[in-house]
Amino acid sequence: MADPAGRVLGSFVVEREIGRGGMGVVWLARQESLDRPAVLKKLRRDLSEASELHERFQREAKAAAAVHHENVVAVYDCFRHRGDDYIAQEYVAGVDLHTAITRAGPFPARIAALIALSLARGLEEIHGQGTVHRDLKPRNVLLGRRGEVKIADFGIALATSGPALTMPGFALGSPPYMSPEQMQGERVDQRSDLFALGVVLYEMLVGETPYPEPREDDEESLTQRMLRERYPRVRSAARSTPRWLAALVRGLLRGRAKKRTASSSALRRELEQRLGAPSPADLRAELASWLWDNQVHETSEGETVVRVAVPAQTEGPGVAGWLLAALACGIAVASLLLVDARPTTPLPTPAELFSPGPSLDP
Repeated sequence: MADPAGRVLGSFVVEREIGRGGMGVVWLARQESLDRPAVLKKLRRDLSEASELHERFQREAKAAAAVHHENVVAVYDCFRHRGDDYIAQEYVAGVDLHTAITRAGPFPARIAALIALSLARGLEEIHGQGTVHRDLKPRNVLLGRRGEVKIADFGIALATSGPALTMPGFALGSPPYMSPEQMQGERVDQRSDLFALGVVLYEMLVGETPYPEPREDDEESLTQRMLRERYPRVRSAARSTPRWLAALVRGLLRGRAKKRTASSSALRRELEQRLGAPSPADLRAELASWLWDNQVHETSEGETVVRVAVPAQTEGPGVAGWLLAALACGIAVASLLLVDARPTTPLPTPAELFSPGPSLDP
């Protein structure tokens, strides 16, 4: 294929190829009308002619365009040019989460929880639009150079109120991150995305997924292991993980959807409480600092990175914190009672306070 650099597609000018996969090719481009970078996704011509895949491609654009949130990649346009389908999306300068884990290894618990909070905030908006992402995984999570966390690729997103485009018993997605009900080709809801988030959070803490691809000699299928929740517990592999965070992961990885964390809103509230409810700006600053310190991002030639002050890390008190606070209050009250029980002595008069003491002169 000829070098596409300089090719004009609508209001976009192609700069270079940045990816290629089974569905098509991805280019970095510039939207001249607004003078901003953009990502152009082109569906393969043979796939575009297949009605179901063409509909999926169109649905990706519409599902993502309905969501306006800082933790979700924005869609700029969807158009057809000379028989090819294109989606123009926001460009995020940085790396995907898979690359970050490869470079840095397991993340500290707080960093992993901050990223999970960003994902929960993004999913809350996606689910609020009546959409299920269905393919949340590290390669579809983008980490910007300024600490941004964004959910990308709505290629198999599903409107919960609309008809399914796949036949019953046929599953789409990435197996290690798919919920058991999705693996079985059943109709899914937002709890399936929460299962995937649990797998992503586990991988950030441990460095590998709880359910690796099965081997030929495995007696149980991947779905069976998920339903029976047979995976190494977080604290057995990452001992520094706080108990509350390990419990949160366990709640997300429940094999039965009805036992799983109920909603992205509930997950977001718990993470905010535990992490001290960081604002989006504070979260980005703290995450960017860690990503640069651990060389997840790389400087370009002639580029200078300016560090900004990172806000003090605060976490919610949790149960132990509330118990300690109650104990301190009890001690303080007891001390006051003891003081009040002592015999009182009259206060000195003003004359006694200010009267001159004995002279030291001979």
